[in-house]
Amino acid sequence: MKEAYCKAMDAIYWLCIWIAGLAMTVMVLVIPVQVAARKWFDSGLSWPEPAALVCMIVFTFIGAAAAYRAGSHIAVTMLTDRLPPKAKVVAARIVDILMALIAIFVIYYGGDRVLFFMSTGQSLPDFPSLQVSWTYLPLPIGSLATLLFVIEAILFGSQHDRPIVKIGSHG
Repeated sequence: MKEAYCKAMDAIYWLCIWIAGLAMTVMVLVIPVQVAARKWFDSGLSWPEPAALVCMIVFTFIGAAAAYRAGSHIAVTMLTDRLPPKAKVVAARIVDILMALIAIFVIYYGGDRVLFFMSTGQSLPDFPSLQVSWTYLPLPIGSLATLLFVIEAILFGSQHDRPIVKIGSHG
């Protein structure tokens, strides 16, 4: 069971990395379009800024899940670095529990926003075919991935203690 769960978490991790990377790439490509339109064509386009904002939301919430699993998230460890080894383990479990609670909170309330805006049918002014609910979807999805990674850390220890298996590899 451990191997299957960790392998699934590896796949989710890589999916998060690719989605966040794609969102960042699109954002980096879209912003210069707006700058060029203003500078050389004296015309401000309406779509690049909201497109970049949607990409930033995706990057933030999906990328945060991957960063949590990789242990590259923002962490202030000044106190915990000075704790004895057993206390460090306890502190790590407390952090995991708090992260799980935060993830559950965002899943619930982010999901509530998704369902609310689905019911209104409201769309983005600059993208009439894109419903507002889709812009909130990264909140519960990223938080669900984070929760799954927290569960992995609680049950099987930090991902740092295991190699990450690349998708398609058999190792």
